[in-house]
Amino acid sequence: MKIRLEDYVKFDDARMAKIALATTSRCQLDLYCVAPGQSQRPHTHGDQDKIYCVLEGSGRFSLGGREERLAKGEALVAEAGVEHGLFNDGNEPMLVLVVVTPPPPHGQGAQKP
Repeated sequence: MKIRLEDYVKFDDARMAKIALATTSRCQLDLYCVAPGQSQRPHTHGDQDKIYCVLEGSGRFSLGGREERLAKGEALVAEAGVEHGLFNDGNEPMLVLVVVTPPPPHGQGAQKP
């Protein structure tokens, strides 16, 4: 399955847009469109690993109670059980490609290759 990311970019003034791109039995691929000032609260997943990869922009990412600054071309891996989140503290929109494995039960309705 080929996915053209630019076809899915959509920002929401009210909150971070989380767009499900594809889900298989072993992973989920999402695109987060994060406008300046928007965030994803720190949270944990007991059974899923999450990988954030910044495609455009930059922001602060929390991982296990520490903060990391990520910019275009950088990634962060949150293992299952480790608290993680993000905040776009810049002036530019941030696009983040996100892989979750295994997929969460609510992700099973996303597009399948």
